[in-house]
Amino acid sequence: MITVAGFNTAIDRYIRLDALQPGEIHRARAEQVYPGGKGVHVAQTIAALGERVQLIGLVDAPHRNLISRRMSERGVLFHGVEVAGELRHCMALQEAGGRMTEILGQGPLLSPLERDALLHAFRRAAEDSELVILSGSLPRGFAATLYADLAAHVQAHGMRCLVDASGEAMRQTLLARPLMLKPNRDEISELLGYAVTDLDAATQAVLALRAQGIAMPVVTMGELGAVAADDSGVWCARIDAMQVVNTVGSGDCFLAGMAVALARHMPLEHALRLGVACGAANAQAEETGFAERAAVDALLPNVSVYRMHA
Repeated sequence: MITVAGFNTAIDRYIRLDALQPGEIHRARAEQVYPGGKGVHVAQTIAALGERVQLIGLVDAPHRNLISRRMSERGVLFHGVEVAGELRHCMALQEAGGRMTEILGQGPLLSPLERDALLHAFRRAAEDSELVILSGSLPRGFAATLYADLAAHVQAHGMRCLVDASGEAMRQTLLARPLMLKPNRDEISELLGYAVTDLDAATQAVLALRAQGIAMPVVTMGELGAVAADDSGVWCARIDAMQVVNTVGSGDCFLAGMAVALARHMPLEHALRLGVACGAANAQAEETGFAERAAVDALLPNVSVYRMHA
């Protein structure tokens, strides 16, 4: 079983319009609404790839049925903790030329009782897991040290831990030395204090994370691919040019592919191939944060993997 802590559940709204003009009235050309948040994206893609997965996250009364029904349809065992406040809403606005603008809501401020209920649900679920993923922003009310504390807890109980966080939460989690830390190029640039703009810089970044105790650091670089390291060396994976529809959530689908590969004890080079294929499958579809298995299988032969550093 893979357990995903995607605490800060969201309602995702994907809107296509001709052109975004600040201060003007716009009419949408198309609109879709999905349960979202990074944890939802990761969990439903893991399930699509055929692995057992459970997700712990927030729900509110207006959206409990929507989220529970979608997770059940996608094969995800969902442990929803209901809160009094309203879930955050996230909006992705895509113009006809492809430019994407994202607006990420804050979400509810959790009470002490709500925080305790969420952590209790997580700890109970994690007892049955071999792999734990901590993914996304933290709900308001939690300290930035939460992921570090949870990573230390699960690893002390013999479970492998993968973390996708940003800002101070990622900085604190680094100190707990999870098996995997997966920043994107903006997040790793902020963490290290210099711009990571190409694959050579990403190689140095994963080596720097290895030196700080991360056994399998991964840096995703958008269209350049992804770079990762472990005892076998530093590897890069990328995919040839393809049609892109919606890249929002591609990093989450990438992480799902990596997690499935690790659950199947695949070597890093094969894990990277699966991760990149999952991220690309998401980018080719309209829905935010979901990679269908057939699309992943079709893309796998197009992913190039090569060693960057011994």
